[in-house]
Amino acid sequence: MFRRNPRAADPDRDAGLQEDMVVIVDQSVNPYLVLFHEPAGYRAEQVRALRNRLVAMNPDGEPKTLVVTSAVRDEGKTIAALNLAMAMAELERQQVVLIDADLRRPGCERYLNLNPEPGLTDVLLGRTTVEKVLRPAGYRQLMLIGPGTRVGNPAEVLSSSRLDELLQRLKERYQYIVVDTPPVLPSTDAGVLASRTDGTLVVVRLEKSMKKQTRDAVRTLQDMGANVLGCFVTELRGADPESDRRLAYEPQAGEEGT
Repeated sequence: MFRRNPRAADPDRDAGLQEDMVVIVDQSVNPYLVLFHEPAGYRAEQVRALRNRLVAMNPDGEPKTLVVTSAVRDEGKTIAALNLAMAMAELERQQVVLIDADLRRPGCERYLNLNPEPGLTDVLLGRTTVEKVLRPAGYRQLMLIGPGTRVGNPAEVLSSSRLDELLQRLKERYQYIVVDTPPVLPSTDAGVLASRTDGTLVVVRLEKSMKKQTRDAVRTLQDMGANVLGCFVTELRGADPESDRRLAYEPQAGEEGT
């Protein structure tokens, strides 16, 4: 299992959520895929910092499954999942697959500018095999399993025993499996998925997310048996080179000092 931050187990502390954070990124990371568009930029480095912390939580280097979710919609979970998967795919000998398990409002194919194809639901319903739905995401060693054919009962489909079989098969081939899910509070999907994976990351949009909603989401996930690793905060103002030039470190012609 991932080693969870022990402080993340108590979401009710008035000291605030910031003590439990894995890493903080600037608001400009949403809605852009910074690992693709700005691979040498400050925001991409913040995503890599998140990746490095998660890798450090896995000292044995075993294949792991990681859910990325949020309390409610519009907190940037899909962008966070995509950027994190891309950052993990940069590592040497790291085969990574991203699963779009948000069967209600899927977005991975749209953000990657890919046409919809058979995917997760088609595997879980026994219509096809995992080998037939895996496809390149257009970034290094990253593969994608899209949401697949729309279904009217997402929670029931995700509860299928075939999901465990799918995750196990993927862990035989990939080092990390990143799973984008619906938000926790509007549906039960995220809890079902998080309880069957190795770790869960909760995306929090600063100045939009309500602290109570985030606490409720963390508690719900933990009640479902999820291993909540921490939170990934977006829209923290001031912590970027545009507002503080000391954070910039681009090469400058003729510059000798550090």
